[in-house]
Amino acid sequence: MSSAVHDHRIRILPDDIDFMGHVNNARYLNWVQEAVIDHWRRFAPAEEVAAKLWVALKHEITYRKPAFLDDQVIASVVLEKVEGARAFYATLIKRGEDVLAEVKSSWCCLDASTRRPARLAKDVIARFLG
Repeated sequence: MSSAVHDHRIRILPDDIDFMGHVNNARYLNWVQEAVIDHWRRFAPAEEVAAKLWVALKHEITYRKPAFLDDQVIASVVLEKVEGARAFYATLIKRGEDVLAEVKSSWCCLDASTRRPARLAKDVIARFLG
């Protein structure tokens, strides 16, 4: 069971460009984090956004093509499943129809006060997975 696609626009900054003239590979991880958090904020109720934090547990990234300063890039995020306090995402980073990178990532939901793992309520998960 997975969610609908959430598109997150990416703005490439001059500091993102490395010595080879394209976006540094490490920057893609920042984009995935921004896209996943944007996905959470878009669908979660405001009280859940305030009460929960997300930390990355694992990223597996496959780079397909480079990105450059003036590119129009979008990260398309899909929540694939939730198990306990963990969420599993697939993110495609694209320039038009070209896939620049494919990312599989897992995240842990934390209670914002205690910083301990926190399960999401079924009604919150339903907002994402429908």
